[in-house]
Amino acid sequence: MSYSRIILFSLFLSTYIGNAQYTPYFQNYVLSEYNAGNQNWDVSKSDNGKVYVANNKGLLEYDGLKWDFKELPNKTTIRSVLVVKDKIYTGSYEEFGFWKYNLKGELIYTSLSDTIKENSSSNEEIWQILSYKNMVVFRSFSNIYLYYPTGEIKKISEKFTIISCSVVKDKLYVSTLKNGIFLLENMSFAPVIKDDILIDTKVISVVEYNSKLLITTSLKGCFIYSNNTLLPTKFEVNNFIKQHQLNHFSILKNGNMIFGTIKDGIYLTKHNGDIIFHVNKENGLVNNTILGQYVDEKNTLWLGLDNGLASVDLNSRNYFFNDISGRLGAVYDVVKFKETIYLGSNTGLFYLDENNELQFIKGSQSQVWNLKVINGELLCGHNDGTFLVKDKQLIPISNYTGGWTLKKVPEHQNIYIEGTYAGLVRFKKANNIWEVKHLGQTTMPIRFLVFEDQHTAWAAHAYKGLYKIKFSANCDTITSIENYNNKGKFSDFNVRVYNIKNEICFKTNDGWLKYEPILDSIVSDSLLNKNFGRDSYIISEEDVDQLVFKGANDVVSFKAISHEEKDISLSNSYFENRLIVGFENISKISDSTYALNLNDGFMLIDKKSNSEVILEKPTIDNIEIDKELIEINPNKVIEFKLNSSLSISVSSPKSNNHYFEYSIIEADASKWNKLDKNKLELTNLKDGAFSILFRTSNYLGKSSQPIKVNIQVLPPWYKDTLGYILYLFIAILIMVVIYGFNKRKITIEQRLLKIKYAKEQQELLREKTLENEKRIVQLKNEALKNEVKLKSKQLANTAMALVKKNETLQDIKKELSMNRESFENQYSYKKILKKVDNSIAHKDEWKIFEHNFNQVHEDFFKSLKAKHANLTPKDLKICAYIKMNLTNKEIAPLMNVSVRGLETHRYRLKKKLNLENDFSMSSYLLNLE
Repeated sequence: MSYSRIILFSLFLSTYIGNAQYTPYFQNYVLSEYNAGNQNWDVSKSDNGKVYVANNKGLLEYDGLKWDFKELPNKTTIRSVLVVKDKIYTGSYEEFGFWKYNLKGELIYTSLSDTIKENSSSNEEIWQILSYKNMVVFRSFSNIYLYYPTGEIKKISEKFTIISCSVVKDKLYVSTLKNGIFLLENMSFAPVIKDDILIDTKVISVVEYNSKLLITTSLKGCFIYSNNTLLPTKFEVNNFIKQHQLNHFSILKNGNMIFGTIKDGIYLTKHNGDIIFHVNKENGLVNNTILGQYVDEKNTLWLGLDNGLASVDLNSRNYFFNDISGRLGAVYDVVKFKETIYLGSNTGLFYLDENNELQFIKGSQSQVWNLKVINGELLCGHNDGTFLVKDKQLIPISNYTGGWTLKKVPEHQNIYIEGTYAGLVRFKKANNIWEVKHLGQTTMPIRFLVFEDQHTAWAAHAYKGLYKIKFSANCDTITSIENYNNKGKFSDFNVRVYNIKNEICFKTNDGWLKYEPILDSIVSDSLLNKNFGRDSYIISEEDVDQLVFKGANDVVSFKAISHEEKDISLSNSYFENRLIVGFENISKISDSTYALNLNDGFMLIDKKSNSEVILEKPTIDNIEIDKELIEINPNKVIEFKLNSSLSISVSSPKSNNHYFEYSIIEADASKWNKLDKNKLELTNLKDGAFSILFRTSNYLGKSSQPIKVNIQVLPPWYKDTLGYILYLFIAILIMVVIYGFNKRKITIEQRLLKIKYAKEQQELLREKTLENEKRIVQLKNEALKNEVKLKSKQLANTAMALVKKNETLQDIKKELSMNRESFENQYSYKKILKKVDNSIAHKDEWKIFEHNFNQVHEDFFKSLKAKHANLTPKDLKICAYIKMNLTNKEIAPLMNVSVRGLETHRYRLKKKLNLENDFSMSSYLLNLE
């Protein structure tokens, strides 16, 4: 921002706002946030944007999101801090040195005082550190130590008490308590300013001021040193810093000055010493005692306090009115009327007097909803009705309760319609009198109201419902009311209605919609949803040039309607937890200044001075693998073992109101995930190569360029070289085992085959032997059969011979019988006949026959006798002959009987054998073994 714009805005503030209650944006940091000691003695900032604080317990580091705390080895209070390049110098009790980051991102302390122990003073504290030429200056009350780039330390001592040091144009001014001000020259002190007024005076600083020297003191005010003379200034702030004891002083690049006091916070003044604003505990500062202050390159003032810390945004032209007394309460509307600021809150109506003191208008207690300036008059929509505000007093003009919104009817000069708890009320200005009429056709509470034309309005119920209302020509009656809840697919709860570029638009729980007159229906509007956001809604009045939205994460945005304008967004950090949800309101104060209502006050927004937010890409603070820090090398791939944990901390100290996002490229490069504060912790990553992107983002939808971290998750041992060697060894071992096993198996199989072969051969031999034996038996059987056949044949032949013999003998006997008479000797006859009879039935022949028969038919007689024990020898003979298959005719001669007699005998034999008549005795005997 240009210096002229700052001056103009300052004039604007002093002209009609003044300075008593207005402050720039500041943020308090309390003990519970940074978790260290309560006192903060000094502040410095590094080139990368990190803030370092000298705390009574150690060193604090702040990266814009989180605080870190480091203790000195002796755990003493740090009184001073200064960052020079990559070193953070600190001073403490009998101790001074520097902190520096190592390659692992660890902040390591190196003591300098230990190197000069024999030359240092006891019981001294280093209260101030300055950068002087190429040296670093450490100041105590009794000594000055000069630390050179070579590492050499030189001590300068005098008998007087050193109160402060200041560098002006490469000159080091040393202020003392009783001896005036000196210059450091050639390692000694040369007096330069000696005046009685400086005796027993604590000089806070010596700075260049209009080519002269400005000397600030703790209790005597400010002085100009010129022409060897010390003259008091006519600064407006002098009386305040004398009263409240100046402790720190800073001069800004634009010439403005900051005075930090012991008892009453800070004063920001113009270059001439006139106060621009005052920040103290009464308007929100956490503590009034300024122990240290530092202005960084972004014009942010850092305050070390006796109890806490604070940062003040001096670059922003957005100012705040804060009432921490609780009298004001939640502000619902702010309006500028006749150069006076009026505030409508939940506790009543207030205004700011010429000293910007908050004043209550009597009789206005209770809720104020709306303030409206109409033709030089201020109307107040109140819980109890609508009032005219005149001469800081309320004059009732309507007793219809709950004046939520008041809208002018298009094309009508003096007619207005108000939405109230009880419906719509018509206001008409006639003869300088407000005529009020309730339009009785409406009884529901109407909070949002817009006109489509002079006869048509859209009204939204305070909680549920949307209506299209038609008025008569002079709007004194309602001609029709139509419920549009069913004219589209949307939730009819919390409907807001707006007229945007002559189109009726609606914000609902389902996003943005608009009215389509041709369809007479309410439809979704993708363009509005895209440009405004589904969760955003308008919080500005009609007199505001741009549409102002409250969106997700409480971001307030000025949206450009024309191409000549640009979008402006305000981070929620300005008003975190102070917006009145659902009743946010932006009102116009001047051409470029707007007021945003807040709890316990309001915010003045200079729209022209709000610039685009720039986000710095993050940097890597430290990397941990399994809780162990490793060296940070952006060009090196981070390698770690499988199942190890990886932690990466990032920061972007130069960014404001930001957060971090990350994306793992291997997984899904398009998906950004919000990082919890500033640390990414990953576990259970699979092996392989990954790239992690980090970027800085804010709730305004902006993001920085990303940074990339390449990581390599090493494969498990079973996927690594060792694993492959082991696999090869195991494979070879398996092959050897398989080979040995197969060889042994083959040997066993060969042996088994030999055994099997031997068995088979043995079995084959056995089978052949059996076969031979069978063959022998068969041959023997055949021989026996042949023998049997032969014997049977011989037996048969014998039998036939016997038959023939017997027949012959019978014939002989018969012939003998016939010729008996011819024998002369009967005795010889009988002897011959007897011999013939004996030959016919000779027992020896039977025995021979029986023996031969038994050989042929083994055990035939035994079986026959066993089954039929009653058989006679004669029966057995007949059975034998039948067994030989002889006929009766052949058997009869053998038995020496007739055929008939034989048949009779056979019949009786059949009975003895117990055979049925129809069963053949021959078959039975033939089958008998």
